Amino acid sequence: MTEKRPVLLATEADDITADMVITELNRRDVPVVRFNPADIGEDLTVSARFGTCPAPVVGQVRTPSRTADLACVRSVYWRRPEWPAFPHLSPDDSRFAAAQVRYGLGGTLYALDGPLWVNHPLRVSAADYKPAQLALAQRLGFNVPPTLVTNSPHEAQEFIRTHGDAIFKTLRWTPYTRDRVPVTGWADPVTPDEIDDSVRVAPHLFQVRVDKVADVRVLLVGRHVFAVRIESELLDWRKDYSALTYTVEHLPDRVVKGLHAYLDRLYLVSGSFDLAVDREGNYWWLELNPNGQWGWLETETGLPMSTAFADLLARGDSR
Repeated sequence: MTEKRPVLLATEADDITADMVITELNRRDVPVVRFNPADIGEDLTVSARFGTCPAPVVGQVRTPSRTADLACVRSVYWRRPEWPAFPHLSPDDSRFAAAQVRYGLGGTLYALDGPLWVNHPLRVSAADYKPAQLALAQRLGFNVPPTLVTNSPHEAQEFIRTHGDAIFKTLRWTPYTRDRVPVTGWADPVTPDEIDDSVRVAPHLFQVRVDKVADVRVLLVGRHVFAVRIESELLDWRKDYSALTYTVEHLPDRVVKGLHAYLDRLYLVSGSFDLAVDREGNYWWLELNPNGQWGWLETETGLPMSTAFADLLARGDSR
């Protein structure tokens, strides 16, 4: 029966945001099979058959407490899954085993064409390139700050001198430690004197600083829109969450339509957008996180974000 079809939820072990959605699904009596790819082995088993039945994919995903029939999955919420690293194996064996999990478990799930994906991992990967994001935003009519992606020290210095007030942003967040201490990459001011020949090693992203009065985080879930105005004195508000104030923002219709069009172009059903508001009230595009965090915003504002996710996953389509 339709109401007994499960939702697959792939995420890490400690994920409060996923817990919020599961709570809402439980209220609807929708079965949920939660798993983490890193648990492959005794705590996670996948079995799939191809070419032996009328259905293209037949099989199961099993955890110690739950089983999901792959032919009956209602939807898949691909939240924050972790892939196994197999540290107990030799380097060659660990790389081999990790690849087999990604292409075995991952490939089996990607083969499912019936359930709704929030969001499909391959779509998320395609949407996660900042230069492509900037180009699409401009095509759709958003205000995009002048941006340079380059590994040329000369061009970087010239860009910063020309525009005066520029910042540096990473093109992709990656785990990084310095002297065994985890560090992260913020949006930071940059001057021409800071540019040296080390820029040649890899492309860097330089951008004109928006003279903003606030940031806006916008979460789209299906056709639902949740916009939160974030006010602080920080260039990058992620540096200090205790310094932030939150209010619900009401976006102009043209901005809402543009954000929906953005996700539609990327075949995504949800995404977290970062915008900046300048002193004239104009909205500036900053970036899209196709799998961004949002749980703390529901706690701060009371907006029914987890309810919207549960409704979408329970329904099993993006209408």
